[in-house]
Amino acid sequence: MNLYFLIPVFNESVNLDLLSESLQKVLPEKKKFYLFVDDKSTDDTIRKIHALFQSKPYHIIEKEKNQGPGDSFNLGFEWILEHSEDDRDLIITLEADNTSDIDLLPTMISISGLNYSLVLASVYVQGGGFEKSSFLRKLISFFANIFLRLIFNIKVQTLSSFYRVYQISLIKRIRQNYTSIISEKGFVCMFEILLKAIRSDASIIEVPMILKSQKRKDKSKMRILKTMGQYIGYVFKLGFKGIS
Repeated sequence: MNLYFLIPVFNESVNLDLLSESLQKVLPEKKKFYLFVDDKSTDDTIRKIHALFQSKPYHIIEKEKNQGPGDSFNLGFEWILEHSEDDRDLIITLEADNTSDIDLLPTMISISGLNYSLVLASVYVQGGGFEKSSFLRKLISFFANIFLRLIFNIKVQTLSSFYRVYQISLIKRIRQNYTSIISEKGFVCMFEILLKAIRSDASIIEVPMILKSQKRKDKSKMRILKTMGQYIGYVFKLGFKGIS
């Protein structure tokens, strides 16, 4: 069984040293493969990945133009489906900016082994929360989650987190059921694939996580108002066209 780490990157050079240290230290007994999808970085992100991961199994997908995290995740999932040879493989998606708590990963992997096809790191379940995030960002995130959960009757608490563990069989099922794994290019992509997972009968569980924004060495790439607009647009699109 392989653990495939799927990590979208865009100008993450200053965060990569800590990310590399954390990823290579966790779960040393497991077979790990690191897949980076670069969204046309203008700093030395690609050079640093080569330097930091040269002794480990890794690959970089280099995009010709910036298309957003949804496009990066879709390319990464497709690449892993093409190269995976074991239906027991797991895919771990996470942020490159160190806000995903890597120390939580052994617990998430163990829970996945209890036949959960999707394990979510959640700031909203009991024991989870935020450190050093702005009040506005927390407020918008909170109400966006409530809004979407009510509209789509979703029981999951955290809808947009990157930090997840997928059984590869779930991604294959989504690929069979829909025209694409992810079609949305912006940050709404995480809600899209979650909705597709729910409608593909995924067994889902959430584990509490404290999101530590202070571990990020630069600003978040997510633009709050733009992302809110993408969510609203996606909801209207689903109303008219349905999920595809």
